[in-house]
Formats: sequence, structure tokens, C-alpha cells
Amino acid sequence: IADAIAKELGMELEIVDMEFDSIITSVQKGEVDFGMAGMTVTDERKEEVDFTSSYATGVQVIVVTEGSDIATLDDLEGKKIGTQLGTTGDIYSKDDFGEENVVSYSKGADAIIALKGGDVDAVIIDNEPAKAFVADNEGLKILDTEYAIEDYAIAIAKDNTELLDEINAALEKLTADGTIDEIIAGYIKAE
Repeated sequence: IADAIAKELGMELEIVDMEFDSIITSVQKGEVDFGMAGMTVTDERKEEVDFTSSYATGVQVIVVTEGSDIATLDDLEGKKIGTQLGTTGDIYSKDDFGEENVVSYSKGADAIIALKGGDVDAVIIDNEPAKAFVADNEGLKILDTEYAIEDYAIAIAKDNTELLDEINAALEKLTADGTIDEIIAGYIKAE
């Protein structure tokens, strides 16, 4: 999506790979022009950065091992939950189940490895990466319950209204012509 937006704006895209929990700080400091990585709009994040219009809806789900005694959201009480550091799954889990019950990993894949190794009882993560992890790792399943539904948008520094307006216009055009849906269907990967 970032590449399509850059092309629409006549700009050259340079991707900076970083840990998820560093994105907002990098946007605030001007180290990057915008942050985009399944970034959920939350009230807390709105205090730090501005967000474009939403370009997708995300769903946080629960991944467990086959045969797990965890079958519902209520069964997570008192269990060890793996998450990706800085994601809404991480934030919500700590609020709902206590920081002492949540183990945050730099990457979602690390949380899945911990689940497979028995270090955590469940992983809360975005649905699309969860589907890929389950497909690639025998013995895992996604519970038939949603943990949270959220809007994804692009984070932009508070003082950069010109870029915000330009990206919103590009998103509107790319959504209308179907480009966004096509990209999302083909490029959401597990990391």
C-alpha cells in the first residue's frame, strides 16, 4: 500500500525496517515521513501522531495449540499470553489479563515459537498473520472468537497536515479503484 501511495503522490518510497514499537517514535522525531505496519488507531496513539483515514479493518485473534484447554476468551484468565511488543494485542492483553500474564516478543513469529515450545499458553495477534502461522505450523489453531476489531491507518507527525491530506486523497482514490483491497489480499504476511 505504501508503494501505491508513493506512486500516486509521485514520490519515491524508501522502506525503513524497524521494530513495531519504534514506529510512532520514529514518526514523531521525523526519522520517517509516516508509519505503516498494521497500525491500529487508538486514543493513546492519537495523542502522539495523526492518522490518515482507515485503509483496512484488523481483527485480533487467539492462537493456541491443538488440544489446548483454552476454548474461549474467558479461558485466558491466569494463562501466559504471548504477544508482539507494542501492538494492540500486547496493550489490550496487559490491560485485560495483567502485565504479569503477558510475555511480549519483538516479532509475532517469536511469540508463535514460544507457544509451540510451551513457554506461553496462547498468542494474541492480528488475524492475517495468525492464519499464515497456523498454516505453516502443524498443531496450532485459531480460536473461533475475536479478541478485538480495529481500524488500520497510517501514522503521520502531528505538524504534517500537508502530507496527511495528500495521503488521504491517495487512499481515497486507491480504495475507490480497488487497489487497496487487491494489495491487502496479496501482501499481509506473518512476521
